[in-house]
Amino acid sequence: MQLLIFPAGRRAVGEGSGARVSVAKVLAVGGVIAYNWWVVVPFVPGLMPSANGFFSDLEATGRLHTGLMSDADLVAGVLMLAGLVLRGSRAGGGVRREWKWMVAFALAGVVGGRYSYACAEGLSEKCRQLEWHLQLPIHHYIHILSGIAEFATLTMATIIAMRRTRGDATPVARIYKGLVEVLAIGYPLLGLVYLTDRLGALVEPIFFVTFSTMVLTEVFEPIQSGRGRGQSWAERVTARGSDGGSGQATPTPTVPGTPMRHADGEIAGSGQR
Repeated sequence: MQLLIFPAGRRAVGEGSGARVSVAKVLAVGGVIAYNWWVVVPFVPGLMPSANGFFSDLEATGRLHTGLMSDADLVAGVLMLAGLVLRGSRAGGGVRREWKWMVAFALAGVVGGRYSYACAEGLSEKCRQLEWHLQLPIHHYIHILSGIAEFATLTMATIIAMRRTRGDATPVARIYKGLVEVLAIGYPLLGLVYLTDRLGALVEPIFFVTFSTMVLTEVFEPIQSGRGRGQSWAERVTARGSDGGSGQATPTPTVPGTPMRHADGEIAGSGQR
């Protein structure tokens, strides 16, 4: 693939690179829309019988529209995976270490969409008992493992992204930092839900929104460096005192009572050298 070389001041771009990134963004948005099918659930009477369950329980075998919801998860995983791969791992002049964790997150989503629950563990005590005694079909446990992988990989990616952009005065850096703070609040709430088997449908959306925001931020983050790292007070003073490449000499401050010396070395008003 040939590179188009532009005059100085413009970067070289690979053939179709701009189009590739644009397609990646469209795919990521489509994946996030499919991933958030849960938004429709409250508007369908009887679909979520209790707020104590999880939205993933609606994909259990035998429930209403389970195939449609599983397909939405599968499509979401495929679209997000394609978007992340097309976008690539580079940003800000370097490789983003969290990118591989994001790819793993999308892959886990594909697996979770392909293998659904055998029964609704969040809505059925009997299902939970069978689950703990390993008496359910294998696809039920594959779904559980894929869900754990989604949470683990996305959380790791968010932490790495926050550390990578720490100190950057950019919207992207603030988003990564904010997502880590949300997860720090969300995980204790999720643990409380699992211990009490209550209000899962109210806590789970916290993670859906957080994960969706992370995917979009990762794909939409500018490739070129635009970090805008904040300057310290000393750096700002130094910048003001520099000539900025203009070729003009920086004036030397004088102390009252000190003789002025000309460029040829003569002291003003004395005739001495």
